[in-house]
Amino acid sequence: MKRKPTLLIVGCGDVGLRVLRELRRRGSPWRVLALTSQAERRHELREAGAIPLLGNLDDAASLGRLAGLADAVLHLAPPPLQGRTDPRTARLLQALSRRSVPKRLVYMSTTGVYGDCQGQWVPETRALKPQTERAQRRVDAEQRVRHWAQRLGCSSALLRVPGIYALDRVGGDPRERVRRGSPSLVPEEDGYTNHIQADDLARIALAALNRAWPLRAYNCGDEGQLRTGDHYDLVAERCGLPRPPRITWDQARAQLSPMQLSFWGESRRLVSQRIQQELGVRLHYPTVEQALPSAPGA
Repeated sequence: MKRKPTLLIVGCGDVGLRVLRELRRRGSPWRVLALTSQAERRHELREAGAIPLLGNLDDAASLGRLAGLADAVLHLAPPPLQGRTDPRTARLLQALSRRSVPKRLVYMSTTGVYGDCQGQWVPETRALKPQTERAQRRVDAEQRVRHWAQRLGCSSALLRVPGIYALDRVGGDPRERVRRGSPSLVPEEDGYTNHIQADDLARIALAALNRAWPLRAYNCGDEGQLRTGDHYDLVAERCGLPRPPRITWDQARAQLSPMQLSFWGESRRLVSQRIQQELGVRLHYPTVEQALPSAPGA
């Protein structure tokens, strides 16, 4: 009997669990391992269809058992919360280098690597101009993945992901922001926003494992082309909620945290045709409207 190839998921949080659910729905062609630093998550990961492996990306000594295990790696783990580099990705790649390397590695990055594009259309070929340390850490991780893959002959792909949402995603339900009355900018000062529904992102990740071109980057945005305030106005109207208040930039600086301001300070519209043309993905939720309840107040 032919051995199933092994997939290692690193950072198996919400999106990773959605990947596991999608694999189960399809009938998984993979034997799936999931790296976790939390022993209490082992049962959850087994129930989802993965074999849990204890290891911590902040502790290189705990990663030794990863060497030679996987045919493919889906790297979903975020960088540390501080600094301009990603030592977690560095430790992971070092561990994967100790024996036969995976044939494919897909890294989930962020569209923040482009910085503020002043509302322009942004293809994957646009120069990277990260404006925050958070984005600089992602650029560092991307570069590490690409250089490592080129040097060792692994086929790598980068998924550049905007805001992830789903109605069942903790911290990612757009209705919650509207219910809290979180403000948006006045129209004349507002910027464009980009999103992807979490289950669609899981499907993109699986498609990248199977079909991504080597050393290729993919923008993972949906087809929405709204400014941020219009986006949340749509959510409010669709769900029978009051529209969020609008404030000026001067008011925002007095009310919001530096992190919130950093998101508002970047405006771009993603060109995301590669996920359809090269990966063959057809989004189930091409805009947020398709993902929202059909009845007001739901």
